[in-house]
Amino acid sequence: MTSTARRTPWILARSAQAAIAAAAVVDAFRAVAVRDQYLHKSDASLHRSGFVSMVFLYLMTLTIVLFLVWLVRSRHNAQELSPQASIPSRGWTIGAWFIPVVNFFVPRRFVLDIGRASSASWGQKGGTTLVNAWWGAWITHSLVLVVAEVAAPGSMALLIVAETLMVAAAVLLGLVIERITALQNAALGATLEGAIQHAKALSVAHETVEPMPGTVGGEA
Repeated sequence: MTSTARRTPWILARSAQAAIAAAAVVDAFRAVAVRDQYLHKSDASLHRSGFVSMVFLYLMTLTIVLFLVWLVRSRHNAQELSPQASIPSRGWTIGAWFIPVVNFFVPRRFVLDIGRASSASWGQKGGTTLVNAWWGAWITHSLVLVVAEVAAPGSMALLIVAETLMVAAAVLLGLVIERITALQNAALGATLEGAIQHAKALSVAHETVEPMPGTVGGEA
């Protein structure tokens, strides 16, 4: 029998949360280094911004991989808990994040679908609000970066706004991961407990109806 601890992706959840937090911190250093290089061009500033940007790129790649693996695993659990729910395919769950324009809208809906299928109490526990807040912070962060790049390169005000939104999005995504994983853990736990109780009931019923050895032949 598979245990809920093995089926619920807690290790993936914790790994993704740690990577997300680290990426948000490194992104702040990267933004400061890039701004410094833009305002004070020198070999030292170029080397510093290049190094921090490389670290951020590697860390962000790891973060994306861990998050998507967690999301696919959570999708599988949600489908198992609610077979009739409308849940995207595994390929579409991953692919939607990499299609321009589509990735501004569809991934949010997929995360909501997975959350709703994970527990009937999703809406009551504020899951939808949490996802919307995370998505709003992330999309606004992306838009501020575009504006800063086009209209005001090197602007400290836009840098602060962008990085504040990045940190907020990271914290909110960590909470989304926590909420979905916890709900699935509780639901899978209840499912497992129900299966155990059902098996015990069947065992007791079988023992009750089973004739005592020798009673049939002896009475005849």
